[in-house]
Order: sequence, then C-alpha cells, then structure tokens
Amino acid sequence: MSRELSPPEASEERSASGWPAITMEPRPWKIAEPGAPRPVASRRQLRLAAGDYQAAVPPFIADLSVLLSAEVLAAADDASAELARFDAEVGLIAAPFASILLRSESASSSEVENLTSSAKQVALAELQASTSGNARLVVANVRAMRAALELADDINEEAIIAMQQALLGESAPHVTGTFRTQQVWIGGGGISPHTASFVPPHHERVPALMADLVDFSQRTDVPLLAHAAITHAQFETIHPFPDGNGRTGRALLHSMLRHGGLTRNVTVPVSAGLLRDTEHYFAALTAYRAGDPEAIVSAVTTAAFAAVDNGRRLVDELNDIATRWEAEIPSRRGSAAARLRELLLRHPVVNARLVAQELSVSDVAAGAAIDRMVGGGALVKTNNYKRNRIWHAPDVLAALDRFGARARRRVL
Repeated sequence: MSRELSPPEASEERSASGWPAITMEPRPWKIAEPGAPRPVASRRQLRLAAGDYQAAVPPFIADLSVLLSAEVLAAADDASAELARFDAEVGLIAAPFASILLRSESASSSEVENLTSSAKQVALAELQASTSGNARLVVANVRAMRAALELADDINEEAIIAMQQALLGESAPHVTGTFRTQQVWIGGGGISPHTASFVPPHHERVPALMADLVDFSQRTDVPLLAHAAITHAQFETIHPFPDGNGRTGRALLHSMLRHGGLTRNVTVPVSAGLLRDTEHYFAALTAYRAGDPEAIVSAVTTAAFAAVDNGRRLVDELNDIATRWEAEIPSRRGSAAARLRELLLRHPVVNARLVAQELSVSDVAAGAAIDRMVGGGALVKTNNYKRNRIWHAPDVLAALDRFGARARRRVL
C-alpha cells in the first residue's frame, strides 16, 4: 500500500486516549486560473481568499491501538446487544420490514444533510411519479444503502466507490466513479477554503488514506460498534468524494455492522438516532478530529439505542395495521389480495403494474386485488388519471411519517 504522503509525525498530538489529532498543512490557492475570469465577490472576500490555506492531515489509523474507557465500551456493548436483539426480532416476523426499515434509514440519513421528504413523496419517487427532487435523492440513498449491504462481505476502495456511485450515479454522474481530484471544504462559501469550518485533506492524500481506512475496517480486534463508529468518523474526516460523503459514510457504517455480523436481517435506523441531535453528532466528528475517538463512539451508541426504540415502535405500528387489515379485509391465504396486504407494508404507494410484477399475477388479478383493498379502506386513489393510476395506503404512510417525526424530536 502506497503511503508516500505520510502525516508529519514530529508534530503529531495525541489525546489521553493515545489517538492522534489531525494536523494541518499549508496549501497554495489560486483564486482563478490564468486567463479565467475572477469570481464575482466583494473585495473583502477576495482578500480573504488570497494566499495559502490550511488543509487537514489525518493520521493513518490502520495499526493504532484503540483505547476506550470502560464506561464507553460497556455502553457500546449494551447498544450492540440491543441492535442484535432487534435485528433478530424483526427477522422472525413474517412481514417485509427489511425494505421499510431500509427506506426509513435512507430517509433519515438524507435528512441529516437537510434533504427532507414525506414518506408519500419517497414512495411516489420509487414509481417515478414524484415531482420532489429531495424524494428522488432519498430513493438514490436507498440504492446506496442496498449497495453497502451487498458489498459488506468485501469492504475495499472499489466497494466504497460503488456505494457513492449508487447514490449519485443518476443525479450527478460526473462526481462518481473515483475519489475526488480537487480540494473540497465544509462551510465558508464557495470562493475558497480559507474561511471554511473544516478543510479535509488535499486530494493528493486521499488514495493512501482510503487504503489505510480499508485496512482499519478489516481489523478483528476492535469491538464491533466502536469499530464501525471510528471507521465512519475517519471516512468523514477524509471526505474522499466531491459530494455525497455524509450519506455514503453512513451507508459504510451499516456495511460495517453487517460485515461484523451485528445485523443480519434489517437495516437498523441508526441515522434516525443521529437525527435526534445532529449538533451532537457533528460535534462528535469534530472531537474525533481533535484526537477523541470516544466522542463518536458515544454518539453512535446513543443513536443505536434511539434507533432500536424508534424502530420497534414503527414495527409495532405496522404489525397493528397488518392485523387490522387481516380482520377487516379477510382474504384466502396465498390469494393476490392477501399478498397485496403484505406488499403495501413494503410499498405503501402502488400502481397496477407494480402489483402485477410483485405478485406475479395478471393485470386483471392485480386490479381485482387493488379494488378489494380500496373497498376495505386500506387503499385510497392518489390521482384520477385514466392511465398509470396510483393508489396509496394512508395508514402505512402515516406510521412512516410518525417515525420520521420521532427521529427529529430532540431529547433534552
């Protein structure tokens, strides 16, 4: 593995945990390339954008000792047990909760980046029938999460690139397929990185840092939840892509949980837990960069407990809906109508084509099943088109929106 651009160890600072903080290095900045027009900005902004800027130099972590306090380790161990228990519980339930939890987690991860959308718009976007750009981005995040889980057995640089490509391949294909080849920064405006809140490492350092991150992710001597949290924080510090780093990094966290065997059946909505206090989450990432890995482990631990609590409530609500539908709209076991009841928990917005494909029935049988669910009040017509008519399940969509509202509700 090439590590020609090594961090300057002579200036490396270590915290009480022994974890090194990032260092900074000056990098030259050109306001505009020769012959290119100068950016439109005030004289003050142009003055601030002149001269060298400071870029982060993260440490290599593949071989570092992970020293965490007994209290943090105990809490992470308890959270791991809850995650595994919830995963096992939902895996035993005869309902399609894996898909609905994956979609819910993808929506929450997007919302951390201020990409909000209702459950109905997200479901419509899956049918390519939504006018909401945010909903389409959430659906793209579902693809990224699925890619992360499919690639969990072999986490490497190519797999991580594939996760980001699944996220942005449709909306921004020009920033996918490789690690970034330019400087990026967080906050501070678009003219230069001089006033940014955080400037990730120069792009020349990214390949070696990502190779080191992959090596760290393969270790087996770090407790699973702590391992996933630190991998996530280091990924966010490297910020290896031009865009989509936050959502890709949270998908990577789920890939780590699946890779370690902590989750096997469902995507536990950890991002929904982080969403309850995004300020704490971002502060934990900042603390990690200052040499405190316990902060991000604690943040992910707290998020895991909140995720299990919120996920259980969603599963209970959906179970109640399914039980009520079964009583109010009785259908022969195995019939199209009975199977449609289950499909609506996974796809609360449907059209006749989707129903026919998912149930492997004729268009006529799909229409009859839809009519039966409409007659029983489980489905409501969404539009009045003669073609491509769409129906939605209000009870399921309301449960999903309540899940999102609980995720956003801060605990003081």
